[in-house]
Amino acid sequence: MPPIDADRPLAVIELRQYTLRPGRRDDLIELFDGELVEPQEEEGMAVLGQFRDLDDPDRFVWLRGFPDMAARHDALAAFYGGPVWARHRDRANATMSDSDDVLLLRPLAHGTGFRPAPSTRPRPGAPAPERFVSATVWSFPPGRAAGIALVRDGLLPLLRSTGAEPVAAYATETAPNTFPRLPVRAGENAVVVLTSHPDEGAHRRHLSALRAHPVARDEVLPGIEREQASAPRTLRLAPTGRSLIL
Repeated sequence: MPPIDADRPLAVIELRQYTLRPGRRDDLIELFDGELVEPQEEEGMAVLGQFRDLDDPDRFVWLRGFPDMAARHDALAAFYGGPVWARHRDRANATMSDSDDVLLLRPLAHGTGFRPAPSTRPRPGAPAPERFVSATVWSFPPGRAAGIALVRDGLLPLLRSTGAEPVAAYATETAPNTFPRLPVRAGENAVVVLTSHPDEGAHRRHLSALRAHPVARDEVLPGIEREQASAPRTLRLAPTGRSLIL
């Protein structure tokens, strides 16, 4: 497989949340950032972000992207059938108790997705940056588009106006999972919005400004709440030293 093309948009994203065995997160991050980033990208996928979940010391969150579903299948088959994963899989799997919490996503609208930039990635062993990333996941009833439209057309512009330029925004990719060796959550109708901040205090100030904005307070946020199937979940994330999402 050729390496990922930095000029080609990533149409498919995996948001992967791993529950780890107690105390093993730093072991997995050391292995992942040191041995598993470039080999995945050499097979045609983009490793976009690796994070410590600030609310769960035994959770590792990461994202990777693909140009399309066919490229995803080929890249995953090449990597998981190849020598690098064969060499490291036992050590990686020994840190995990569950790796099946995966959302398969596509850009919410034109221009809301990531573009790979692996040339900017820090070297292995780089210190973790002083940044705070939030990933909010809204879930809507299957087949219902109104909530998704409210996030896309109402919330995203408000995020920008209240000082939180979104890193990216995605909706569920509905195409079948063509690599069943790696399960994904089925039957989802979700939207994921990622924002980045200098620190957690900046994120809290942004949320206060958003909730005080009259359009958000009176229209957009109540509209989303009426449409959602369950309360949104916000992942509070700290990037690792080699994450491209900061």
